[in-house]
Amino acid sequence: MTSARLPGAGWVLAFVVLATGAVLIFFSKGAPPPIGRGSAAPGFELPLLDDPSPASLSNLRGQVVLLNFWATWCKPCEDEMPAMERLYRGLRGEDFELLAVSVDDEKDLAVVRDFRERMAISFPIALDPAKSVSQSYQTMGFPESLLIDREGRVIERYVGPRDWDHPVYAERIRELLAGS
Repeated sequence: MTSARLPGAGWVLAFVVLATGAVLIFFSKGAPPPIGRGSAAPGFELPLLDDPSPASLSNLRGQVVLLNFWATWCKPCEDEMPAMERLYRGLRGEDFELLAVSVDDEKDLAVVRDFRERMAISFPIALDPAKSVSQSYQTMGFPESLLIDREGRVIERYVGPRDWDHPVYAERIRELLAGS
């Protein structure tokens, strides 16, 4: 028994598949360019933990910013927090801002508050439970930090925890503050 085939059905199917693929490619936005050295830091506005005013990159223009993405459940994030606090205290008041962006779920605000108290954190904590800002910065894991200059350009991306109070980090930030 032979099966009946329409003449050219294979060509029609191939054409439909190729045309559909071309339409999808044509109308897709594609991936955004990578956020790295020299890139403009994406703008954002996020609520701050226990502060009615939001944090925004535009409000930090003119300052050198260390933007840190973290979560309370992240042990390496917890491990680097004391050194971040020491860096912040050492450079506070010199046109430097450290903004820690928590990606914890919205239901975990009490956990974020407890973490801040337990770790004696004095720098501002912004809340990104939807991870929209984290995604716009193309974070790959936590902790991840970006050093941003006074004009809003990314100077460096740091993936993983750091000893933030090591002189090399403070010196790099001081160079940016001095305009080098």
